[in-house]
Amino acid sequence: MSLEANNPNRETWLDIPENTDFPIQNIPFGVFLTRDDIITIGTRIGDYAIDLGALHQLGYFEGIPLTDDIFLQDTLNDFIADGRKTWRSVRNRIAEIFDKNNDKLKNNEKDRKTILFTLDEIEMQMPVEVGDYTDFYSSKEHATNIGKMFRDPDNALLPNWMHIPVGYHGRSSSIVPSGIPLHRPQGQKLPKGADTPIFGPSRRLDFELEMAFITTAANHLGEPIKIEEAEEYIFGMVIFNDWSARDIQKWEYVPLGPFLGKSFGSSISPWIVTLDALEPFKAEGPKPEKELLPYLRTTGKKSYDINLQVALKPENSEETVISNSNFKYMYWNMCQQLAHHTVNGCPVNSGDMMASGTISGPTPDSYGSMLELSWGGTKPLKLNNGEERKFIEDNDTVIMRAHCQNHEVRIGFGEVSSKILPVFKD
Repeated sequence: MSLEANNPNRETWLDIPENTDFPIQNIPFGVFLTRDDIITIGTRIGDYAIDLGALHQLGYFEGIPLTDDIFLQDTLNDFIADGRKTWRSVRNRIAEIFDKNNDKLKNNEKDRKTILFTLDEIEMQMPVEVGDYTDFYSSKEHATNIGKMFRDPDNALLPNWMHIPVGYHGRSSSIVPSGIPLHRPQGQKLPKGADTPIFGPSRRLDFELEMAFITTAANHLGEPIKIEEAEEYIFGMVIFNDWSARDIQKWEYVPLGPFLGKSFGSSISPWIVTLDALEPFKAEGPKPEKELLPYLRTTGKKSYDINLQVALKPENSEETVISNSNFKYMYWNMCQQLAHHTVNGCPVNSGDMMASGTISGPTPDSYGSMLELSWGGTKPLKLNNGEERKFIEDNDTVIMRAHCQNHEVRIGFGEVSSKILPVFKD
């Protein structure tokens, strides 16, 4: 099925900003609460949210085999489970409905009032119910920086890193959408020079700049996903801020890896941008530096040219952009991650979320965490208001943005913005 929705020459009859992240060529999917306190599945064009439940009930998806309630649910899981043929049909139809040359909805004021919402009339929700969440460790620059700081600078990468996409299973219950504040976590820490841990708030709270992909129901127990088929099972992507309490993590992670230092919260952008919408921005990733086993070998462009930005905003102050990076720096791509995740027969379900791991580029201004940007706190960052930061302080807000751009179209993700509150107290 052709990607008609991606036509770069298509224009919409909606009045949208010139440089929006959400032109008619994007058509992401999300879940929002309407002005009538109804949760619905929707999409976005410009600064308009579109109620797909209402659009379906009014007959605008006629001819596409959809259940009556597919868009009347509080998550996208069932829609994602319908597979890529359905996703493409729906995106193509939405593009057709809002095309400037299509008058059917444009001239129907009653239907427009039911279907269209301005952004101040809605409240974004979690787009999927995340059954399982996996966090990878797939940026060579990031892994090398961490290895230099905490291990042997001459042997920064562990022996397995060049051969497998390293990952761990994280906590899905604490993944929240943009705008939800998080409390500073507390736990055990081992102060420098001490041999006994103390308990208290994290003193080295950090963000991690990541992207995450959402899967459809892909395989049965015991059945690996072939790498050449992996993209068929990836619905789309979001920006992912994997918050980290570095001091808690450092004390606990040997021998089993991250636990309380990670599980207190991760934040995502609420609109899922489909792989179909990102198709024009496919890019070459880094070439393998070691010969890969056959199940991890890919051909063609498997990465994406996604510009990434991180800003830090203290309370009652302006923001400071502290990092500019790109998703294409990732050493291990999503197809390799999904193939490796399932090579042992692990089943993947609709709504599962798999994060890239911290994305760092080759230069200090492209690092994806405060740990790297301040180099373990030894090089504090200067903010626009004159303050300095080694790590994230109470009432700081971290804002991540992502977009793709070529000479024809811009496809963006919006942002994920999260504020850190002091430790929770009864």
